[in-house]
Amino acid sequence: MLLINCPWCGPRDEIEFRYGGEAHIDYPWNAAELTDEQWAETLFMRTNPKGNHHERWNHTHGCRRWFNVVRDTRTHIIQRVYQIGSKPEDKTASEDLS
Repeated sequence: MLLINCPWCGPRDEIEFRYGGEAHIDYPWNAAELTDEQWAETLFMRTNPKGNHHERWNHTHGCRRWFNVVRDTRTHIIQRVYQIGSKPEDKTASEDLS
């Protein structure tokens, strides 16, 4: 089980959270102008890296807030947790968990 460090509530067990998909996905403003194939690409095609992956998580059984996580997909070790709206490289808005 993962121990996830919520930026607001502190470390909690994984069962308190829900995975929200890949972080930093930009959705088009002109969605009505996209073809079905382009819209499917936007909604469903995601990276599947071997290594660090930026993810969104929601603390559903706690503060109910969304935040981002950098997790190594090979080891499931969480490298960093940072608030949505912060850049992953911004050390003032992220927390190293190594």
